[in-house]
Amino acid sequence: MFDVIIVGAGFAGAVLAERLASQNDYRILIIEKRQHVGGNCYDNHDENGVLVHRYGPHLFHTDNGHVFRYLSQFTEWNYYEHEVLAYIDGQYVPVPFNLNTLEKLLPAGLSRTIEDKLIHRYGYGSKVPIMALRNENESELKFLADFVYEKMFVNYTAKQWGCKPEDIAPEVTARVPVHISRDNRYFQDRYQALPKHGYAALFGKMLDHPNIKLLMNADYKDVVSIDNTNQSITAFGQVFNGKFIYTGAIDELFEYSLGELPYRSLQFQFEHFHKDYYQKATTINYPNNHDFTRITEFKRASGQIVAGTTILKEFPQDYDRRDNQKNIPYYPVFTEKNTELFKQYKALANTMDQLILVGRLAEYRYYDMDDIVERSLQVFKEHFEASSIEN
Repeated sequence: MFDVIIVGAGFAGAVLAERLASQNDYRILIIEKRQHVGGNCYDNHDENGVLVHRYGPHLFHTDNGHVFRYLSQFTEWNYYEHEVLAYIDGQYVPVPFNLNTLEKLLPAGLSRTIEDKLIHRYGYGSKVPIMALRNENESELKFLADFVYEKMFVNYTAKQWGCKPEDIAPEVTARVPVHISRDNRYFQDRYQALPKHGYAALFGKMLDHPNIKLLMNADYKDVVSIDNTNQSITAFGQVFNGKFIYTGAIDELFEYSLGELPYRSLQFQFEHFHKDYYQKATTINYPNNHDFTRITEFKRASGQIVAGTTILKEFPQDYDRRDNQKNIPYYPVFTEKNTELFKQYKALANTMDQLILVGRLAEYRYYDMDDIVERSLQVFKEHFEASSIEN
């Protein structure tokens, strides 16, 4: 019998499996419903030899040196600083909105006036939320806030979340910043890179340990039975006394007994072209045109030298667990009602000492890649390090 069973071979499951096997000498079973490790970070070479991210672009960035050093045990890096363009009013402009964007989209006199007022009010290099600009007394700054909201944010968000622009909560706009600088990088983190040989290779090395066993293309329910009433777990028909780490959807774990939690899903459309490059940047957003939100060209990020190029168009859609075209949950939908339902499921989970929830779906919250690595390392420290076990 195994010491720990983990459901899911994404970052949460893989980091915990690696730590438990290498540091504690535990025997680990990972049950993964897909035919590959890596979760939504999985990448592979398509039929044309282009390295693509199968579930949308994943560009690693972090200010967390501890996380970067940890992952560096399992990969070399190609350093890459991501830049994104948006198609606005017939031209391609940098996003997030910055002084270069301002200069491209507005008349010269007006853009200089607004630039001077932004720098004087907030200082060069700062980031100002749209809501802060909307609360300013200066008419030009209010104008800028409305302009950015209408041109770059509202329609993109409506497509992403499947709602009408007027239904978008005002709090969401507070997260939209104007960058008072001419730095066109999408991220400003200290570490920005891609695994040199891809994410799949990184995960493969992370899980290459004799104590880690993988059960692929399998439903965990065929292996594990959870009796919440009696707070017991069986695995392969035997009583299981070890820890059960779950990284999937929490409502599925409890068989939707309290109702379904909503998510947003995505549909991906890959296209290959017999040319060196397709577009001007790795990612171009289309907030006001087309049904898709963005196009990503992978060669521009990887630096791969190969004939032809492959792009990916992303179409947001509603999640439906019963529809094979819509049954991958990518984003939790954060509303007061949904948060309350999650808390009820979390209360059920808290009654089981063997159960540990980790990850975006299990904790019903958004994690970037570095965040979930840090979270998983913290779970290991809290639950499994020698000092925590002794205490």
